[in-house]
Amino acid sequence: MTTTNEPVVQDTILNDLDPELATRLTSRRDVIAKTALQLGALATVPVLLGGCAARLVSGGMPQQVVDVLNFALTLEYLEDEFYRTALSQPRLIPASDRAVFEQISKHESAHVTLLATVLGFDAVAKPKFDFTAGGTFPDVFSNYRTFSALSQAFEDTGVRAYKGQAVYLIGASFILLTALKIHSVEARHAAEVRRLRGEDAWISGSSRGNLPAAAQPVYAGDGRAAQLGVSSFGVPREAVTEAFDEPLSKAQVLGIAGMFIASA
Repeated sequence: MTTTNEPVVQDTILNDLDPELATRLTSRRDVIAKTALQLGALATVPVLLGGCAARLVSGGMPQQVVDVLNFALTLEYLEDEFYRTALSQPRLIPASDRAVFEQISKHESAHVTLLATVLGFDAVAKPKFDFTAGGTFPDVFSNYRTFSALSQAFEDTGVRAYKGQAVYLIGASFILLTALKIHSVEARHAAEVRRLRGEDAWISGSSRGNLPAAAQPVYAGDGRAAQLGVSSFGVPREAVTEAFDEPLSKAQVLGIAGMFIASA
């Protein structure tokens, strides 16, 4: 009879791997056990594989990949703390919408866990955040309209940020695939929050919709109509801009997120 959880966790994981990879990992079972222990309830096979791969590689990822993952981790830190803080305010989120933000919060926490685990010792420290942006949004955690507006801005920014960094992960296909998995979920978040706020799920042109003027950088350049040299699609220009989302550069994203970072 098994007396510890370790063999059970290891056998379950190894059974899901291809034989060659399983053989390599078997010689270092302690890596799997430690990773599973750290991840706890999040220790699904894909997450464990990411964590184990990072430890087995021992910091062998190209610096460009590390930089992209740390950039993503910083954004996920921001979103994770934003939703955790909001959900801790008992009267901020209406009961009708609370389940949505609870689920989004769980997703963001899982993203942080995965990225921080894969990066290991290379992970950047979590910054200190000021979600009032120096007093620009003083009622962010007492006024639902302000909170939900920032939620939309963060989610729309996150979608465009992942898209902008994907090109730098082309040489690391496994990492790119994982980033795309996060990207599509961030897009689902954005669409759902936009729906809750009475917005269309898609972005028309570079319109910020009913968000305040301070949110305009989130939508900068999103009204591009031509794609791969094709400029005539047989539909109105507005529909074309809705059909294709544009990326944000790292500098553009940091210009937006930097408003809410109090210190590194």
